[in-house]
Amino acid sequence: MKFTHSAKFALTLGASAALVISLLTPAQAATRSTVVLHQTNAQTGLNCNLSTTNSTVCTEQSSLTGMGFNYYNDKKEIIRNTIFGSYKVVRNKPTDFRVQYTVAEGRVWSDGTPITGVDLLLSHVTASDEYSIAAGLGDPASKTEKPAFNGLGYSSTYAKNIVGDPVLSSDEMSVTLRWKSPIANWDLYGPGPSPVHALVHLAEGKDSLQSASANLAAKERFLTAFKAKDSVLLKKMGKSWSEDYTITTVNKDTNPLLLISNGGFIVESAVPKTSMTFKLNPRYNSGPKMDGSVDTVVFKLITDGTAASQALANGELDLYAGQATADVVAALNKISSVKVVGGEVAVYEHWDLHLDTVEGESAYTGIFSVKGGARAKALRQAFLLGLPREEMMEKLIAPINGVTTPLCTTWVSPGTAAYDKICAANGSAFYTRGTQESRNKKALALVKRYYPDALKNPVKVNVLVPGGNTRRAAEFAIAKANLAKVGFDAVGDVQSGWGPLLGNGKYDAFFFAWSSGAVTQRQSCDVFETNGQANYIMGLSIKAIDSACNSMFVPLKQNILLTKYILADRALYSEAATLPVFVFPGVYAVNKDLKGIKPNPLNPNLTWNYWEWNY
Repeated sequence: MKFTHSAKFALTLGASAALVISLLTPAQAATRSTVVLHQTNAQTGLNCNLSTTNSTVCTEQSSLTGMGFNYYNDKKEIIRNTIFGSYKVVRNKPTDFRVQYTVAEGRVWSDGTPITGVDLLLSHVTASDEYSIAAGLGDPASKTEKPAFNGLGYSSTYAKNIVGDPVLSSDEMSVTLRWKSPIANWDLYGPGPSPVHALVHLAEGKDSLQSASANLAAKERFLTAFKAKDSVLLKKMGKSWSEDYTITTVNKDTNPLLLISNGGFIVESAVPKTSMTFKLNPRYNSGPKMDGSVDTVVFKLITDGTAASQALANGELDLYAGQATADVVAALNKISSVKVVGGEVAVYEHWDLHLDTVEGESAYTGIFSVKGGARAKALRQAFLLGLPREEMMEKLIAPINGVTTPLCTTWVSPGTAAYDKICAANGSAFYTRGTQESRNKKALALVKRYYPDALKNPVKVNVLVPGGNTRRAAEFAIAKANLAKVGFDAVGDVQSGWGPLLGNGKYDAFFFAWSSGAVTQRQSCDVFETNGQANYIMGLSIKAIDSACNSMFVPLKQNILLTKYILADRALYSEAATLPVFVFPGVYAVNKDLKGIKPNPLNPNLTWNYWEWNY
C-alpha cells in the first residue's frame, strides 16, 4: 500500500529492538527465492504520509507495494514509469499551466480491481488545504482541530499552487491538474494511485475482500462524494486513512483491505520490532517486469551492527544496510560471501532544539522556548556552540570514509561550488569559527550571563536519545562530555521507540537524521518552512524562511536560487534552532549470489529497483 505525498524528507529512525536469533532459514541456501534485508528501524505502519509513520523504513517497504508515474534511479534521475501511465503538459501559459495524467489501460490492484483516474483523486483530498476546507474535512492549518485526513501533504507546494480540483476525463482514465503558473519540478507533484474502493469499504466497516462489482460500486461512491464534497463519507474515509494503516502487526486476522497493492509485492506478515514479510503480487502489472527469481522479501530488524554483520556471515541476511561503525565495516570486509559497497547517501544527521509547543503534543516551556526571549536564544546558541561536531566526525565518520568536516548547510550537497558559496555567506561561521576550545569559551560566557555558577550547578537539558544504536550512543556521549564544559548537563532519555516522541514537550533537544526522497529546487523547504516537518518536531516557524521558500515555486536561475538558500540559512542560524552534523557514510554488504542491488542516494535507498533483483 503506498500513498503519494508531498513530503520529500523522511525520518531516519534509530533501531528499536533486540536481535532475534534464528528467525529465518539461511539466506545463502542452494536454491534462493527470498531476499532478507537488514533494517535498523522497526516498521512504523503502512501509510507513510502520517507524522507518526513517516520514516525511511516505511518508504523502503511501501515502495514494494506501490507504483506510480515515476521513480528515481541510482543516479538521482527521474524515470517515467510508462508501464503504469503517462503525463504531458496540455497548456503552458504564464498563469495557466495544466498537466494531464493518464493511467494505462489494464492496470489492476492486487485484488483484481481496475486502476483508473478515480484512484488518482485521493491525492488531491490529502494534499489540498482548499479542498479539505470546502469539503468540511477541517482546516489543515488549524492549531486546535486535526483534519479528517491527518497527513503531511497539506500546506505544501501542491496546496499552494494548485488551482481548483482535478478534472476527470469522460472515460475516467485521466485527470488534469491546473497550476497557477509553470512550477519548478512540476513532474514530482502529480497524483499517485490509491485503492479508493478499499478505503470506502474500510470506512463502511467491511473486513474482507469484496466482489468485483462491489469494488466498482465503492469506487463510484467515492467519486460521487469527491465531486459533491460529501463530508459524511469522506470523513469516514479520512478516519480510516489516518488510523487504520498505522498497524505494525500483520497476520491472518488482519483486514486484507489494508493490504491492497499495485506494486510487485503484497505484505504477508509483520511482527512488531522483529520483521515484515512481502510475497509476490501475482497481478502486478504497474511497473517494470520482474526479473523472475525473487518471490519473497523480508525486512529483518537487527539493531546492533556487530550482530548484523555476524548474521550476514551466518547466511541469515542477504543485504546489510545500517548506521555503520568502523568496527562493523572491518567485520563486513572479512566476510568472503559478501561484497561491500559504499556510495553517496542523501541522509544527514542533525541536532534540533525545541523552540515551541508542537501541535498535538504536551506544552513546551523549557529553557530553549522562544517565549524565553534573549535568554533562551543565548542558551540555544551556547548549546549549539558546545556541540563538538568535529570530534563526532573524527571518531564516528572519518574512520569509515575519511570525512572530518561537519556540514554547514543542507540545501545542496557538499563538495560542490554551490555548497562552498552558501557556507561562506549563510551565517554558519558563528558555529565553526576557531577551535572547539574557543567556541567553548564563547558558549560558557553566554551561559554565565544567566547562570553565573553554571559549571558548579549546570543547566539541565533533556535530550531524546535514539535507543539500540551504537553510533548514536557514542554521539550522545561525545556531546554530553563537551557540553559539561560549557555549563550544560545533557540528560539523555534513551528510547527504542523514539520516533513518536519527537516533539514531546518534556524534551529540550533531539538528534536524528533526515533522508531525502527527491531532488527539487525547494530542497529543505519541506523541512524548515512553517508546516514543514521540523515544525512538528521542534515548533520551528520563521517568517524569513517562509518568504524564501514561497519564492522558490517558479523555476529560478542558479545564482538567484543560491541567494534564496543563503537567506533561509541565515534565518535558521540566527534563530539558533538546529545544526547539521554529517552525511551518512553509505555502507552496504550484499550476498554475492544476489544480483541487481544498486544503492540509491535517495530514499528508498535499496528497494527502488526490486524488479531487477535475481539470484
